[in-house]
Amino acid sequence: MRRYETVFILRPGQSEDEISTIIDNTKKIILDEKGSIISLGRWGLRKLAYTIKKENQGQYVFCDYAGTPAAVAEIERKFRIDDAVLKYLTIKTAEAITAEEIDKAIAEADAKLAAFAKEASEGDEQHSPEDEDFAEETTDEE
Repeated sequence: MRRYETVFILRPGQSEDEISTIIDNTKKIILDEKGSIISLGRWGLRKLAYTIKKENQGQYVFCDYAGTPAAVAEIERKFRIDDAVLKYLTIKTAEAITAEEIDKAIAEADAKLAAFAKEASEGDEQHSPEDEDFAEETTDEE
């Protein structure tokens, strides 16, 4: 198993249901290949640095996961086919990751999310999840 991070940009006109479907399909591919999702974050609508497929904005989604090269290949194949995906980038962050390391990474992601939620509830809105690579959704499915 290897550790990957994938960021993909979706068209800004996509509905919440369509975005959720794309995210669910991505999660399903990872889990079907016996992978684990460490964190998943919807970064929201952002202005693009340059026009992509005649779009100036995009919905960003970040996924940190442990999986196989076959899962990455399938995810990227689906992204190439799907018109809603403007761009995607996958990087390998670790050549090998054990089950214990996966559990530790999930716990760290949960702790960061909890710390951010605590800061936000106390009224400290100087930081955003994107500033410190927090994830909006974190799952520990294996």
